[in-house]
Order: sequence, then C-alpha cells, then structure tokens
Amino acid sequence: MKKRVLAIVCMLAMVLSLAACGAPAADAGKFTVGICQLVTHDALDAATQGFKDALIAELGEDKVVFLEENAAGDSALCGTICTDFVSKNVDLIMANATPALQAAAAATEDIPILGTSVTEYGVALEIKDFNGTVGGNVSGTSDLAPLDKQADMIVEWFPEAKTVGLLYCSAEANSLYQVNTVQAFLEQKGLTCTLYPFADTNDVAAVTQTAADASDVIYVPTDNTAASNSELIDNICRPAGVPIVAGEEGICKGCGVATLSINYYDLGVATGKMAAKILTGAANISEMPVAYAEIQTPKFNAEICTELGLTAPAGYVEIQ
Repeated sequence: MKKRVLAIVCMLAMVLSLAACGAPAADAGKFTVGICQLVTHDALDAATQGFKDALIAELGEDKVVFLEENAAGDSALCGTICTDFVSKNVDLIMANATPALQAAAAATEDIPILGTSVTEYGVALEIKDFNGTVGGNVSGTSDLAPLDKQADMIVEWFPEAKTVGLLYCSAEANSLYQVNTVQAFLEQKGLTCTLYPFADTNDVAAVTQTAADASDVIYVPTDNTAASNSELIDNICRPAGVPIVAGEEGICKGCGVATLSINYYDLGVATGKMAAKILTGAANISEMPVAYAEIQTPKFNAEICTELGLTAPAGYVEIQ
C-alpha cells in the first residue's frame, strides 16, 4: 500500500511539473504577451519594437513578459507558434503580418489577438461586408495606405508609361487585394496592367525577370516575401532600367524609387496602446475597431532615382 501511495504521489508530481512547463514564463502579477512575427524585415521589426515599447510605457517594464517568436517566413510555423502560445495560456497574442493573424485566429477564440502590419482584415479573415470591427477576440491595426494615391504616383512619376507589372506573392491574400485594387485604378487611367505572382522566395527571381522584361514600371504592394527579397528584386530591375513604385518604405528602400508609406514603428505603438487597454480591462476587444495609420508620407529613394535619371516631384521626402 505504501508503495502504491508513493507511486501515486510521484505521478502527481510529474503531472504538476509538466503542467508548469506549459505555463507562461512570467512571475505573479505580470502579463504574458506572445508575439508571433512572420519574418524579419525592416517594417515588421519596427512594428514589433513599437508595440513592445508602447506596452512597457503604458504598463511598466516590471508588469509585462514577452514571448517573442519569428516564423522566418513560414506560414505553417506561425500556426505552431500560436498553438504554443495558447498552451501556455498567454494573456494576449500580437500577430505581426497577415499569416500570423490568420494562424492566431485559428488557434484560439478566447485569448485576445491584436494584429499589426495587416492590410485588410476583411480579406485576411474572410469576413464578408467587413465594417471595420472584427468582433470576438480579434482587433488590431492596419498598414493600408490609400491605394488610389499609390496608383496616382505611378502616373505622376511616369506619365509616358504604357505597361505596369504588378509583382506580388500569391500566398499573401492582402497582396492580391492590393494589386487588384491598384490594377483597377490604373486601368481607369488607360494603362495596361499584368499580374506577376510568385509563390514563394524560390521563384522571385524568375518572375521578377519576366516582369522587368515586359513592363515600363513595376508596382510592388506591402508584401512580406517581396520585402525579404527586395535586394534580389533590385538586382534585376535596376540594371534593366525598370523603376519600381512600392507599397511601403522598407521595400522602397531596398528596390523602389517612390512610395506612399506609413511609419511602422508608430503603427506598432498604436497596437501596444490597444493592448494595454485590453489587458487592464479598460477596453473590450470585441468592440474595438481596427485602427488605421493617419499619416502617409510620399518618399523617394535618392540612390536609385539618381542611377535611373529620375527627379522626385515636389513634396517627396528622401528615405534615410
């Protein structure tokens, strides 16, 4: 009997030990926040940093613990990361980029989820007639800059252009949304547009070369795979003399001549402030509308412009 009791006690101790391993790595009284970032590049890195800085500023450094994971561009790994966050019972998940948001939403309907660097939540989460509020346990911030104004930039910079190549990753739903929208605006202006989708990093070079061979100018939306391969894209398009108008500053810095971009650090700050309200009970996430960047700045890449013999129109700020 004593041996049986001892065995039961040992078994219970083992179960409790395993349970402890799955608990958040936080001290009592601290909030544990899981951060799932799709991939490393300037825009997403800035958003994550802004989020962390704002949440610490709002709650205090001693009140929050971050479990930060990067999926290295693997959407499937986002699912594994978010499932792990759920098993650790984190207090909130910050999902940086559309695939991360989709993975988090699939992983839990209970833990609050804030997205950032997500262009269109209705598209990302397949919500028909999206009215600006996701509801349930999801909200966040959008990096959408006015697509009609980005289309206007192409005409402003290249009034003689006839053909525009729309280069994007077919695995990113919000990239397709952007290029379809820009295509409609450009075709209204009489330009001929062609979609050039690449499935992943492996075929970026081949598709970019095809686009460069057939286009007067190329448009690249806010696309994470393109952002991670901007140097490769530049190495093809710049020698060919084909300019690129980009959906955000990070891509423009790597391979573009002009962009109408938001500040991703500020976007992360706005997301962090939303998180603080949710964690402290000052706001209900189900009632929080998606927030949009209020300031978009037209910018240009001086180095590439000089090499291609282009002069920025008035009102553009040089990318530093």
